[in-house]
Amino acid sequence: MIKDLKAQTVVPVADLKKAVHWYEGTLGFDPGQRFGGGVFYNAGDGTQFQLYETPNAGKNPATLMGFLTSDIVADVRDLKARGIVFEEYDVPGLKTVESIADSDGARAAWFKDPDGNILGFLQLSD
Repeated sequence: MIKDLKAQTVVPVADLKKAVHWYEGTLGFDPGQRFGGGVFYNAGDGTQFQLYETPNAGKNPATLMGFLTSDIVADVRDLKARGIVFEEYDVPGLKTVESIADSDGARAAWFKDPDGNILGFLQLSD
């Protein structure tokens, strides 16, 4: 059944070479299997995501891919040190302080890849 299958995220990018450079060079992912139109990357705990080239990149106005973390402050600090600029929000129901939002026991932070795809960290309460 579908509920028993692993899920993966597919990330649309306009320029695969540029995206590969950013995901590998800036974020530090190691490439996995390559295929005609893209590349797979392994992430934590056996999960993975895929980059593929398309003219539809960066058109999703919501979070496209999230990373679960147990220390959001350290992870945000690490990516800022690598030059990542985090999104800052101040709208009803959502306000970031030093790039991190607190909401109902969870903490979150968001940043964009070179195509404008929104990626984020999520730290759930224990």
